[in-house]
Amino acid sequence: MKTRRTQQERTASTTKDLVGAARAHFARDGYATASLDAICDRAGISKGALYHHFRNKQTLFRAVYEAEQHRLRDAIAAAFRACPDPWDGLRAGQRAFLTGSIEPGTQRITLLDAPGALGWAVMREVQADCRAMTRRGLEQAVHADGESAVPAVELDAMASVVFGALCECAMAVAHAPDPDAVLAASLRQVDLLVTALPGAGARAG
Repeated sequence: MKTRRTQQERTASTTKDLVGAARAHFARDGYATASLDAICDRAGISKGALYHHFRNKQTLFRAVYEAEQHRLRDAIAAAFRACPDPWDGLRAGQRAFLTGSIEPGTQRITLLDAPGALGWAVMREVQADCRAMTRRGLEQAVHADGESAVPAVELDAMASVVFGALCECAMAVAHAPDPDAVLAASLRQVDLLVTALPGAGARAG
């Protein structure tokens, strides 16, 4: 016997369909060009239903941007967990973030359109999970042998340095005339940056 979905389940399903359809259009057409009518048609949802869930195109774009950041956060976590050594995991996580950020659709949404559509304050707020993931990876790495006594304020600063460098590298790749060359160079420099952090030199590899 088929059970009826609850209102919460219907809302979640509609939101998921809208975000998925919007992601496809924002990734292909860009924020300025993407049409809400086309997004609704793709999702099979009326425009009235869209406005029931999202105030306007900007709030829908923010939901898509948040989903992209959550995907990157999960990629960082998976790469970190796959490495027995936390320093290797930290490097792997940062590489996963950088390579994931320059996937064409993600790049257009998060690097090319988000600054103008959302502004830096909102972007920074949404990126908090990825930055926090970077900090947790650093904390596990510097305390891996139980010998480090890096204070919280230093860990916060280290996280800012590493995550800020990653974001700037991703933006540089997005605007580079030769993205592949800039990506390769950025990955090398990210590895060198992590290797230079306190406690990492002896574990480099």
